[in-house]
Amino acid sequence: MAVAVLFAMDGFVFGTWAARIPDVSTQVGASHSSLGIAVLFLSLGALVCMQLTGALSARLGVGRVTVVAAALVSVATALPGMASSVPQLCVALLFFGAATGAVNVAANSLGVQVEAGYGRPLLPSLHAGFSFGGLAGALVGGLLSAFVGVAPHLLGVTVAGLALLLWIGPTLARADEAAPRLRAVRSTEDRSGRRGGAPTAVLVVLGVIAGCTAYGEGALTDWGALYLRDDLGATPVLAAAGYAGFSLAMACGRLVGSKLVVELGEDKLLVGGALLAASGMVIAAWSGSVTVALSGFVLVGLGLANVFPLAIGRAGAIGGAGGVALASTVGYSGLLGGPPLLGFLAEYTGLSIALSTVSVFAVVAAVLVRSLGGEPVSVRRPAVLGLLRPVMPAVVTWTSARLQPVGRSASISARRAVEDLRILAVS
Repeated sequence: MAVAVLFAMDGFVFGTWAARIPDVSTQVGASHSSLGIAVLFLSLGALVCMQLTGALSARLGVGRVTVVAAALVSVATALPGMASSVPQLCVALLFFGAATGAVNVAANSLGVQVEAGYGRPLLPSLHAGFSFGGLAGALVGGLLSAFVGVAPHLLGVTVAGLALLLWIGPTLARADEAAPRLRAVRSTEDRSGRRGGAPTAVLVVLGVIAGCTAYGEGALTDWGALYLRDDLGATPVLAAAGYAGFSLAMACGRLVGSKLVVELGEDKLLVGGALLAASGMVIAAWSGSVTVALSGFVLVGLGLANVFPLAIGRAGAIGGAGGVALASTVGYSGLLGGPPLLGFLAEYTGLSIALSTVSVFAVVAAVLVRSLGGEPVSVRRPAVLGLLRPVMPAVVTWTSARLQPVGRSASISARRAVEDLRILAVS
């Protein structure tokens, strides 16, 4: 529950920032290109701190690092509202980006620990919490934008975040108590050699797939409200509703993602989701109507909902923790590096054309999925095996005892089959 609240808190902060970007841009007098430069500082801070957070988590414990990161992101939320010029905004977003990058890595690391403890997939649901938090942040931000200035609003979010951390912080800090057991499990898996030979090229392709779709999420987060307000003449509330609708659609898509994987298969869900997002972005960027554009944002959210988690999950099935790390680094580069690129494009081509690149990257992701070919291990392996993990040692012991009377060759074959089942359940 504490980790779920942390994801929702992170999403709320991100949604709040997305809703107040137009007001912050007006406050500092930023053009599209200068705002793109400022957002680039946010991305740089996040990318640098992601690597540092991983190292600190291994050295100090992910629970302690998470508490510090959550406190920093709460404090850093207020900084953009205090900026009065573009250079000041760049500095503020550098610190804000560093804090958000740290809390993202820490939250996902804790999510992996919780998954290991429960023995079943939980990250999609946790990411749904992030999306619901983003929805709440965008809605509150849109409503307050008509009555409250940027600085008081963001300062209020800082106070609320620190108060929330007083509740969940002690629980998050105790997560380090599970670290020795989890490290032992990972060490056993590494020695088994089952995950050591993953081809780096495949992992990079999976990271690019995640990055292509994360590009769309970052684009709508940082530029969606500005496009609706400046290009389509939407009111502040409707401009904030664009990101809110996108977040709600993404959250709902993630809630049913596991069921869709079982019914459709990963490849169909990945390709279909990417193409749906591409279609939705074309509709939103070229409709000329606020209502139609809002509908397009919803389609983009539904399409992108499960692509990033599934791509990272497939990397984990192929390459273990190292595969997840490599694919995540590439994927988050798309989320954080996309908005600055889009800002430069918007300056010279307009936001409609710039946002259309979301469709281009989504189609590229679909093509890359097809290039990999075949369903991944995570689809062929029934999820119910994860539920068997707690009882597998007893199953192995019971079965081994009953194999004693049978012939030696049959006994060996049966024992290997039971051991294979145990490995599948644990993995």
